[in-house]
Amino acid sequence: MRISLNWLQSLVELKLSPEDLAETLTIAGFEVEDIEDRRTWADGVVIGKVVQREQHPNADKLSVCQVDVGKGENLNIVCGAANVRAEIYVPVATVGTYLPNKDLKIKPAKLRGVPSQGMICSLEELGLPSDVDGIHIFGGDNIQIGSDVRPLLGLDDVILDVTSTANRADALSMVGIAREVAAITGGELKIPQPGEISVPQGAGNLSIKVDDRKACPGYIGTVIEKVKIAPSPDWLQQRLLAAGVRPISNIVDITNYIMLEWGQPLHAFDGDRLQAIAGSDDISIGVRFANNGETLKTLDEKNRNLSTQNLLITVNDKPLALAGVMGGQESEVHDGTENLVLEAALFDTVAIRRSSRSVGLRSESSTRYERGVNHAELEVACRRALSLIVEIAGGTLVTQEISNSLPEASTFTRSIELRLDRVNQILGPVELGEKTGEIESEDVERILTALGCQLTVCGDGTWTVCVPPYRYRDLEREIDLIEEIARLYGYDKLCDTLPEKPEVGYLPVDQELIRKLRAAFRATGLTELMHYSLVKPGEDRQVVLSNPLFTEYSALRTDLISGLIDAFQYNIEKGNGALNGFEIGRIFWEEEDGFLETDIVAGIMGGDITSSQWMNGGNQQPMNWFEAKGNLETVFKVMGLQVEYQPDRRDERLHPGRTASLWVGGNRLGVFGQVHPQLRSEKDLPDDVYVFQLDLEVLLDALDTDEILVPKFKSYSTYPPSDRDIAFYAPVNLTVTEIEKAITKAGKNLLDSVELFDEYRGEKVPEGQRSLAFRLIYRLSDRTLTDADVEPVHQKVRDTLVEKFGVSLRS
Repeated sequence: MRISLNWLQSLVELKLSPEDLAETLTIAGFEVEDIEDRRTWADGVVIGKVVQREQHPNADKLSVCQVDVGKGENLNIVCGAANVRAEIYVPVATVGTYLPNKDLKIKPAKLRGVPSQGMICSLEELGLPSDVDGIHIFGGDNIQIGSDVRPLLGLDDVILDVTSTANRADALSMVGIAREVAAITGGELKIPQPGEISVPQGAGNLSIKVDDRKACPGYIGTVIEKVKIAPSPDWLQQRLLAAGVRPISNIVDITNYIMLEWGQPLHAFDGDRLQAIAGSDDISIGVRFANNGETLKTLDEKNRNLSTQNLLITVNDKPLALAGVMGGQESEVHDGTENLVLEAALFDTVAIRRSSRSVGLRSESSTRYERGVNHAELEVACRRALSLIVEIAGGTLVTQEISNSLPEASTFTRSIELRLDRVNQILGPVELGEKTGEIESEDVERILTALGCQLTVCGDGTWTVCVPPYRYRDLEREIDLIEEIARLYGYDKLCDTLPEKPEVGYLPVDQELIRKLRAAFRATGLTELMHYSLVKPGEDRQVVLSNPLFTEYSALRTDLISGLIDAFQYNIEKGNGALNGFEIGRIFWEEEDGFLETDIVAGIMGGDITSSQWMNGGNQQPMNWFEAKGNLETVFKVMGLQVEYQPDRRDERLHPGRTASLWVGGNRLGVFGQVHPQLRSEKDLPDDVYVFQLDLEVLLDALDTDEILVPKFKSYSTYPPSDRDIAFYAPVNLTVTEIEKAITKAGKNLLDSVELFDEYRGEKVPEGQRSLAFRLIYRLSDRTLTDADVEPVHQKVRDTLVEKFGVSLRS
């Protein structure tokens, strides 16, 4: 926002130079991006009176003027403007004057043989906008010849281009900046308070109807008659120009002026045009959301196609303006306007933001509504506008209607408990001259009082702080107050402190384990994959989004396997070959008590993993179940886990006879299995594709033990092993895991390892059974085993298998 220091000085006492004020505001959080010193634009330009004007003897478009600049002797100046004439007051750049906007220094010159001792200036040459093609002519009385031209043109001013943060809606007004400057510098506030204005209530033909009171909690409509549209006074135009707003007419300029002064957008409707649009003398102003298909031509002469997101101002239910964004062209104030309806309203921030975005239109008004307008000062801004209209445009206040659903004024503020100990804990030590210390109670009370807060002492170093209405939106918690104390106390006064004994950073245990897990999967030849968490809806217990960007991405995934199978299929179709990869991601699902989520590890393997096919004659050699399981077991071995496999048939996507649930420490870890032949056929996948899915939380809990995190070294035996093979017929439904458990328990300390090395089903094998062969390795660390040591233990193993499982021994 462009801040005129002349205007600001009328609202608050300025104790600092423009440069110092800019630096102070920047340090306090209001960045000053530019300082525009207008005093240099017309330094040396004075008011002159054209005493005599004659035609140039050698040029048809030039005039030779005698100009009085108050020095006793008239200046001879050649002028090329068509509107120059005698007896007018004009700005004159005397010899030696430098005009920075034109990069021109005035020197004595001869133009077509006639000497010229200066230049009569246009507003453009002085850096000001102008609709006049020619020199500027001063109007009015009491113009002193030879005086500095800058006060008359508003060029005795300095403009600060101030940028405020999004949470400071109050800083988009001159009053808000004045309050901030007063708090920072201690200057006295001089904010104008409009007096009471008597306006009849309900005495005219105006009514207000608000359909959605949340979108429009407050609306004031005032009928004003017999106004006279004319240019605004010079002081008003100069303040608008300094703020970067083009003056239009007195009524429009007043609404813009109030918006800049108080941060409250206003809008003026032509009363007669409202009656014409309504088709009646009675005017019913309405506030509602638009219907699809409605259109409105706004002030920028563009037809806007409206939707249900657009909040409208209507007259007798006909679209009149985009509420809080821009007015409509049909009802705009023009040169012939005599009667007005002035709107002063409060609109919901979200409603205006959506409406503005849906039509692609941002305005000064919508910017302020989006950040939040001060509810407590709506009536003050309206009274201020009405008093200026009566003063400048000579209007008569006829009637006023108010729609107010705002809560009590006391709700526009809040009370926050503040502790001095917490202030010093957050901000740390501060500089006190050559020493350091802490912020004192007096500092806290001084700063917060300057910000307009009311403090009530509750105890030693504790206050209840009542926040002013204009800071209601951004001062919500104790930490916000502490930020304000730091800001106004001065960030430069806070001491820089570093830890005395910095420690080396480290990763949490779970992060270290996840990194190790990733490395283990990559070492087996799997590529890490990453998919969107959003998937198509249609599955049970899915979490469905209420506002999805796309229909095909409108639900959260409930597992990772489906995405991995789709990715495998996609790579096959694109000729990239089999995709062997893993993914660590989050899944989501819905239960009766709410939404749940957890992290999962999943992977997919299949196809021919050999890089060259010359050994198998070019034929595909798909991965078998044991190779896929071996990859997974390799990872478990690297991580130090003992995982058990149990038959599983719960997942319909997997082969019922080649799927196992994985268990660790009595907890279900996940599932591993081959993709079901039917699904494989539907997806046109290779013969054998395997997937696994593991619960990361269960996996990390199993790994979070001292034995795994800090493995202990076990010495290797230097003595040879003694191996024995055992073969038998066992029921098909008897798992290898159960057999290995029984063998390990029977072998006790003498058994070093047990391994299945053969399985056979077919001829000479009893029906319902299979032939299994295990190799048992016996070893001691302190001596060589003899047959006398091994045979009793091995016989116990054989007996255990027969007694427990009823196997038929073959060896």
